[in-house]
Amino acid sequence: MLNLRSWIGAVRRYLWCSCYRRVMPLGNRGPIVTFSFDDFPRNALTNGAPIIERYGGRATYYVAMGLIDKNNNLGEQFRTADLSSLIERGHEVANHTFSHVSAQKAPFQMFKRDVVHGEQALRESITIGSSNNFAYPYGEVTLSAKKHLGPQMLSCRGTSSGFNGPQVDLNLLRANSLYGGMDAADTAKELILENESRKTWLIFYSHDVTDKPSRFGCTPALLEAVVSFAAERGAKIMRVADVVAELYSTDQIGD
Repeated sequence: MLNLRSWIGAVRRYLWCSCYRRVMPLGNRGPIVTFSFDDFPRNALTNGAPIIERYGGRATYYVAMGLIDKNNNLGEQFRTADLSSLIERGHEVANHTFSHVSAQKAPFQMFKRDVVHGEQALRESITIGSSNNFAYPYGEVTLSAKKHLGPQMLSCRGTSSGFNGPQVDLNLLRANSLYGGMDAADTAKELILENESRKTWLIFYSHDVTDKPSRFGCTPALLEAVVSFAAERGAKIMRVADVVAELYSTDQIGD
């Protein structure tokens, strides 16, 4: 049964990544490394942002506005003032729906309304709103959402692992989890080295950043080890918004 479920999951991921693509060439821009945080817990700002800033980079924060001022299994969530702080420090605020609803558990129109609600709530909190880059909650995608929502966003990010490039699918950016402690550092560094060899775009995502993280977060030590390694290897540490802006400057969207 487990093997059957794994096979079905692999087929679904293949379909999500293969259908309704909106591609642009990465060209010679790589290697690029992006660090992103989902939801987001406050310590992703208080503990995570200074680490990335220390190495000259900025991160992308995918915000689900319905989580503001709440506490959950990831710890204390962000506050209104944290959004302004992110902007002032040069980080990106992106959309992650309003209520953190899964595209696979809600009808498409309901899911789309929640995405729009998330953007409206961001605009009410910060004048500029989100960057119009988006990440699917739980990484859960549907072909309908990818087909109809994707073109309305500058980019949509999932959680299918891998590298973006030489052709970048803006309807479903690939991303790799950065979870746990220093025992995960070698795997992350291997990804950075492979990304360097491929000259592609590598995206990491995490949630909380604390010495005792949830199973969806990482320790400050792990984050520092990975960010510093990327910087030492000469990768460009860029926000999603910056990479996408460069891609759009080529104006060569394909199917």
